[in-house]
Amino acid sequence: MKNKKRKDFNIGETVVYPKHGVGEIIKIENMEIANIKNEFYVVKMEQSKLTIRVPLEKKNEVGLRKISSKKIIEEVFEILKLKPKIRRIMWSRRAQEYEGKIFSGDPIKIAEVVRDLFRKSSQADQSYSERQMFQVAIERLAREVAAVEKTDYFQSTEKIEQILNKK
Repeated sequence: MKNKKRKDFNIGETVVYPKHGVGEIIKIENMEIANIKNEFYVVKMEQSKLTIRVPLEKKNEVGLRKISSKKIIEEVFEILKLKPKIRRIMWSRRAQEYEGKIFSGDPIKIAEVVRDLFRKSSQADQSYSERQMFQVAIERLAREVAAVEKTDYFQSTEKIEQILNKK
């Protein structure tokens, strides 16, 4: 008798894979690798031409999760309205912290990075790496906001930037 693993995600469901962002489960497939049969979620990542296979039993380990609730996205918008927390530590240390937050897959933490790295056009220039990190963070956040609010990436990016510019 084969033990049936409970599937937490369904085909067609939008999910977040912390290392890569928002994707869609396109199928659940069985594969045999080194004589071991395994079941995989096949996740098509939205922004890249990437398809990821996540073994069902490793979904928690990699942090695969359902997209956020509307309530969490409301919290995200509240965080974006707050004053940025500017820490006076070396960029390399801050960059490490920001990366940790971005790749945590937690929209609240990603919103903190977006808020802290955002610059109005009238403000001081940012370094190339700060701008790049801001771009990664805002893209991650905007894709999840778009998925939750059922809009597109450009509309959600605009909404985030409007909130940031109001400060």
